Amino acid sequence: MVTSARAPRPFRRLGTALADRLGGSRRARVVVLLACVLALNAADTGVIGAIVQELRDSLHIGNTQVGILTAAPAAVGAVATVPVGQLTDRVPRVPLLAGSVALWSLAMIIGGMAQSYEWLLSSRVALGAVTATAGPTVASLIGDLFPPAERAGTYGRILAGELIGVGFGLLAGGNIAAFLSWRVAFWFVALLGFVLAVLLWRMLPEPERGAQGTAAGRGEELARQQVDESDVEPDPAIVLDTDPARMSLLDAARHVLRIRTNVIIIVASAIGYFFFAGLRTFALVFVQERYAVSRGELSAFLPVIGLAALAGVLIGGRLADRLVRKGKVAARINVPGVAFAASAVLFLPGLLSGQALIALPLFTLAAAALAAANPPLDAVRLDIVHFRLWGRAESIRTIVRMAAEAAAPVLFGWLSGLLDSGRGSGTGLDRVFLLALVPLLLNGLLLLRARHTYPRDVASALESERRFADGDG
Repeated sequence: MVTSARAPRPFRRLGTALADRLGGSRRARVVVLLACVLALNAADTGVIGAIVQELRDSLHIGNTQVGILTAAPAAVGAVATVPVGQLTDRVPRVPLLAGSVALWSLAMIIGGMAQSYEWLLSSRVALGAVTATAGPTVASLIGDLFPPAERAGTYGRILAGELIGVGFGLLAGGNIAAFLSWRVAFWFVALLGFVLAVLLWRMLPEPERGAQGTAAGRGEELARQQVDESDVEPDPAIVLDTDPARMSLLDAARHVLRIRTNVIIIVASAIGYFFFAGLRTFALVFVQERYAVSRGELSAFLPVIGLAALAGVLIGGRLADRLVRKGKVAARINVPGVAFAASAVLFLPGLLSGQALIALPLFTLAAAALAAANPPLDAVRLDIVHFRLWGRAESIRTIVRMAAEAAAPVLFGWLSGLLDSGRGSGTGLDRVFLLALVPLLLNGLLLLRARHTYPRDVASALESERRFADGDG
C-alpha cells in the first residue's frame, strides 16, 4: 500500500513543474485545452496523410482525389469563417468552440462510414463548416486570457498542438489503418473530439472582452511600450473613428486590410500554411516511395521530426518575446522571416539527395524552422488590431490561410501526376516540393517590408484603443 501511494508522486511533481512552467495550473489548463483544439483539427489531416495508400486501394482513387479530401474542409472552412468571425466578436466563445468540436466529431463518424468517394467527400465538406471556428475563437481567447507581453510564447505553446495533432494523426491513423481499418482511425479521432468538447464546456473560462487591456494595461506590453515611448506617429488613415464593437463585418474587413503589416503577415502566413498543407498530406507517401523506407521505419522516425517541429514552435515564440524584451521592436517580424528562409534552405539539399540518412535529418531541421515562424506572426496580429476586432481580423486571415490550405493538396497531387516520369509518384512529388520552396524563400523577403510598417501600425492600434478603450467610445 505504501508503494502504491508513493508511485504517483514523480508524476505529480512532473505535472506541477509543467504547470509552473506554463504560469500556474489555471493557465496550464487553458493552454492545454486550446492546444488540444488545434491538435484535433490537425489530426484529421494527419490521418488522411497516413492512410493515402489505404484510400487509394479502398476507393480506387489517385493523388488528386486524396488532395481534394484534404482541400474540401479547408475550402468550406474559408467561407464559413466569415460568419464565425462575426460571432466570435459578439457571442460567448467557449460554447461556440465546444459546440463546433462536437459537430466536427459527428462529421468524422459519418466519414468513417463512407461506402464511396462521394460519401466521404460530402462528410469532409460538412467537416469544413465547423473547423472554421477554431482560428477566430482561439485567437480571441488568447488575447483576453494572457498578458500581451507573453503572447508570442503563449501562441507557441498552443500552436504546438497543431504539430502534435499532425504527428498523432500520422502515427495513430497509419497504425490503426494497418491493423484494423482506415474507418476505425476516423472513429477513434471522433471519440477524442467528443471528450474534448465536454472538457471545453466544463473547464475553459469565458474571459471578459479586453480583459488584458484593462487588467494588465496594453501600454505595458514591451513592444507596444517601446513604440509608445518613441517618436513613431500613428497613421491617421488606420486610426479608428468608429466604435469597433458596432462596425459591420464589411467595415471591419476594410479597416484591417488597410493595415499594411496585417496584409503582409496574412500573405506570409498563407504561403507557410500552403507548404505545410502539402507536406502533411503527401510527406509520408513521398518518403516511403522516394527513399524506400518502410512504414515501420518511418513510424519510428516520425516522433523525432515531431519533437524537432515542437521545439521549433516553442523556441520561435519565446525567442521573439526575449528579443522584444531586449529592445528589438520588430523581433516578431524578424524571427519568422529568418525562419521561413532557413526552412527553404534546409529542405533544398534534402529533396535533392537520394539518401534517406542525409535527407531525413535535413527535413527534421527544416520542419523545426518552418514551425518556428508561426507563433510570432500570430502575436503580431494582436499587436496591430483593436481588441474588439480580433475575431473578425482573424477570420479574414483564416479565409486566406484556409484557401491556401485547400489549394495545396489538390495542386500538389495534380502536379505530382503531371511531373511524374513514370518511375513512381515519389518522382513527381519531389519536383512539386522543390517548386514549392520558391514562395517559401520569398516569404523571408516579404517580411522585410513589414519591419518598416510594424511600428507605425502598432502606434495606430494604440491610438485606436485610447479612443475606444472599452468598445463603447
